[in-house]
Amino acid sequence: MHLHLLQHGPHRGPARIADWLDSMGHSHTVFHLHEGELPPRLADGDALIVLDGPDEGDLDPDATWPRQERKLIEQALNGQKPLLGLGHGARRIAEALGAMVSRGTYAESGWHTIDLAPDSPFDLPERFEAFMWHRDIFALPDDALPLGGSEASPMQGFSWDGNRVVGLLCHLEATPASVTAMLDHLPPLGNGPYLQERQAMLADTKRFDRLAPLLDRLLSQWLASARR
Repeated sequence: MHLHLLQHGPHRGPARIADWLDSMGHSHTVFHLHEGELPPRLADGDALIVLDGPDEGDLDPDATWPRQERKLIEQALNGQKPLLGLGHGARRIAEALGAMVSRGTYAESGWHTIDLAPDSPFDLPERFEAFMWHRDIFALPDDALPLGGSEASPMQGFSWDGNRVVGLLCHLEATPASVTAMLDHLPPLGNGPYLQERQAMLADTKRFDRLAPLLDRLLSQWLASARR
């Protein structure tokens, strides 16, 4: 399979997703719409991934790329293409499905526990730890099933149309290198009870290792929708 990836900055890349795609024999192309690159043709790929990016309040109101991205997402939704969103990407997909996107009560950064929802369709443990970096959240779209939630953010993701469309607020793709790049170049999320210090985020590299099988299970389940 060939996948199109939409990236929104040099420090919010695909991280472990790129390695997983390569290891599974899939090819991918990364597009940077925010730098003026032309959007991909969905017909030239088998699936679309919209990576993390800026919060709503940090978007340039005069930028044209968000409209281009919204059009691509709508095309994928209507054209039966597998679609995955992470962070910013998940918010854009939720919005396209009619769900509300807003600033959360609490920002989250670092490692937090997610409890799987009773009706979750995801092949994931009932409780697992994931990496977080967000201030904005989304509501559950109509006809979608929830992933589950953390203490600060009860809606950490959703599945729509039989797992063909997936949105994740949390980051199963995080690696020590990707988190270090974010910490080195992105502004802090502020203050709050669910924000971790840099040392706590990076102290135990085994946490990142434990994300790998979770990402594998999720991506395998998601791309299986393309073979139906």
